[in-house]
This record gives sequence, C-alpha cells and structure tokens, in this order.
Amino acid sequence: MIWYVSAAAVILFIIFCYYQNNKTDKTEYEIKSENINRDIKIVHLSDFHSKPFKSVLRKTQELNPDIICITGDYINDRCKNKKKMLEFGRELVKTAPVYYITGNHERRLGNFSTLMSELKSIGFNVLLNEIAYTEDLAILGLDENQADFSDYKARRNGTFKYKDMSGLFAELEKSDKFKLVLCHFPENFEGIKEVNYCKYNFDLQLSGHAHGGQWIMPFIGPLFSPGQGVLPKYARGTFGDRPKLIISRGLGNSEFPLRLFNHPEIVIINIKQA
Repeated sequence: MIWYVSAAAVILFIIFCYYQNNKTDKTEYEIKSENINRDIKIVHLSDFHSKPFKSVLRKTQELNPDIICITGDYINDRCKNKKKMLEFGRELVKTAPVYYITGNHERRLGNFSTLMSELKSIGFNVLLNEIAYTEDLAILGLDENQADFSDYKARRNGTFKYKDMSGLFAELEKSDKFKLVLCHFPENFEGIKEVNYCKYNFDLQLSGHAHGGQWIMPFIGPLFSPGQGVLPKYARGTFGDRPKLIISRGLGNSEFPLRLFNHPEIVIINIKQA
C-alpha cells in the first residue's frame, strides 16, 4: 500500500512539474501613441534557452502579430538544440518579421559570430547595438555583453563597468516614430545608477533575463534573479509610463530546471493610435 501511495505521489509531482514548465500564459498590454499611423501588435518572446516550444509557435501564429521581438537567450550557453532552434526560427519568421537581440547566454558562446550569421540567414533581424526602422517603429537593439559569471559578482559589488549607450539613445531620439528599445537586462531600465535607460526619450523597453524570479511564492513574489539577487524587483510586469518597461517572465530554463507558480509567458503589446 505504501509503495502505491509513494508511486502515485511521484507521478503527480512529475505531472505538476511538467505543467509548471510547459503551460504557457499570454499576458496582454495596451499602449497609446501619437507616433503611429496604424495599430500595431507586437509579440514579445524571451529566454527560450534552446527549448523549441511548439505551443509558443502555434499561439504566436494564431495571434498574427505585426512584428515579433526576441530579447535574448534564444540559445543557451551550451548551444543545445541549435538545429532545432534554427528550424523553429524559420517557422517563426513566416508569421512576422523577427527582431532579435543577444542575451548573456549567447555571449558566452565561442561560436558567437557564426551563430549570429546563422540567425541572420534564417531571416532574423539581428540587432547588435543597431537601430532598425519600419514604417512606424524605430527599434534599438542593445548588445550589452554582461555575460560572464564574474560580471554578476561585479554588479552585486557595484564595481561593474557598464557600456556607454548614450550615443545610440541620442540617435534613437532623432526619430519621430514610436521608439522601441530591446534590452535583455530589465534592471538597466531604472535600477542601475550608472545606466538608467529611463532617463532617455523613448516609448517602450522590452526585456527578459529574470525568468520571473524562477519561483513566484504567494505573498512574497519572485524569489531570485541573476544580477539582482534575492527578491528581485525587475522580474515581471511593467514599470514607468513613458518610457515604459515591460518584462517577460521568459519561456525556458537555464541552470535551474524548475519554474514554480511561474508559467512560461508570451507577451502581447497592442500599440493603439492615440
């Protein structure tokens, strides 16, 4: 009898873990702007970590977005499932133009340049400290290269030297289009005194990296994020008005294999004409 109860408990735990890691949520936001000529739908995906979610591809296709933004860690630092992720990307670009930036995981790879070329070859718009322009959008993609584990320690100690992105933001501010910033690290929006991107004149920043804090506990909230530590502030949701930060809880996992009360997330942003 005890054996049956134990086996049932193990099976239920496995089902629970699978559900926590694979049931995808959709979170929707609306922004009004005078700088667009038509309503625009953006699907924001982040932190796949080499996991080719079939459900994410299907749901993204059903949403029929105008553009798709991927804010880093598409492939993990072991380059796992590279062929599968390239094939996934080929299907994704059939739905809408994909604008992609790097995360800390891609930046650790020895074949970084080759991978960027491969992502470009499947149709990704790879933005490495570059601005791309569409009919209504100016999209700045940041490649901050805060990748090494030693960088995490330096950031916690307050000794990390951040890149100067002021020139890129100055160029972005010249545009009269809706100004969108893709940045892997959400805390760089207003949480880092030397950086504080929110001081610049733009409309929206999309970020990931924090995985929603990995575990979201009732009455406590997100538990941990690399670079922010315990009880991270910038792990999910929105901050600011204009500029506004929207953080994706991400899709896959990296070193820690289990999400808890923190399902993978697809973010939808509807930009409406004011």
